[in-house]
Amino acid sequence: MMATRRNLLVMSVATATALALAACGATAENDEGGAGDGKPVAGLRIMVPNTPGGGYDTTARTAAKVMEDAKLATGVQVFNLPGAGGTVGLQRMVNEKGNGKLAMQMGLGVVGASYTSKSSATLTQTTPLAKMIEEAGAIVVPKDSPYRTIDDLIAAWKKDPRGIAVGGGSSPGGPDHLLPMQLAKTVGIDPRQVNFVSYDGGGELLPAVLGGKVAFGASGFGEFLDQVEAGQIRVLAVTSEQPIEALKEVPTLKASGIDLVFTNWRGIVAPPGISDADKKVWLDVLTGMHESAEWKAELARRGWTDAFITGDAFGTFLTEQDRSVAELLRQLGLA
Repeated sequence: MMATRRNLLVMSVATATALALAACGATAENDEGGAGDGKPVAGLRIMVPNTPGGGYDTTARTAAKVMEDAKLATGVQVFNLPGAGGTVGLQRMVNEKGNGKLAMQMGLGVVGASYTSKSSATLTQTTPLAKMIEEAGAIVVPKDSPYRTIDDLIAAWKKDPRGIAVGGGSSPGGPDHLLPMQLAKTVGIDPRQVNFVSYDGGGELLPAVLGGKVAFGASGFGEFLDQVEAGQIRVLAVTSEQPIEALKEVPTLKASGIDLVFTNWRGIVAPPGISDADKKVWLDVLTGMHESAEWKAELARRGWTDAFITGDAFGTFLTEQDRSVAELLRQLGLA
């Protein structure tokens, strides 16, 4: 009889312990919050597929901070997984099928790298979440360059495309490579004749331009603002549809008679096969971030152009970008 009572007591304690653990599990699950319940979402992670300090890294960390400052999410983790122009991270993203807590910061450079790196993983396999920002490119020369206008440069470039080197802060397939290739194609130069010199980011490109190692540089305009203000670099043209506030006196390519608009965009994607509920959480958080005063302040401070589109609209844009980039890279023998 005493053994039976002892067994009943053990069973009662075990049952109470199990119930307590289950309650803790439910509390932890509820603490993650979710779209529509008024609580910040917890447990979100954003992968950056290149090294710290670059454009993707800056965008991801800014977005994570705004999500937290606006109380949309809490404890957002940003981590770096660089390699092969972003395709190491892309492969990880595709391998994380169904992981609704993970997303990847990406952009035009990853589109190109997926072809030049012969990646088996593609962006079309991912779940598109949102296109976030755009940044116009700039065609720049050192202050003592003989090219005073974009017309001067194009005329000389047409005469000797192989002899006039252009530098960019990305590897082949990246935005700084695609910009001069598209510019060459637009003005009637065979892109295969372009003498492109690749540098590892704007930090290496800048001294190459200043030192005359290349005739001109092509990169995001934000890379050169300090040197423009210091009078060390001249911007011959920007690649946006409209003039840029920070460079009001600089003409666009279109205003100069060159029918090209080029922007380096950045967005965010999730792994394939995530649930509709997880996708909604991401979209709600990203939409809330976009609408926040904190994000608008960051756009103004960093000179980013708001280019926010989500879900299917971003998916359509991504498919179009993939197609056009692939076509250009095939012409160059790089895809």
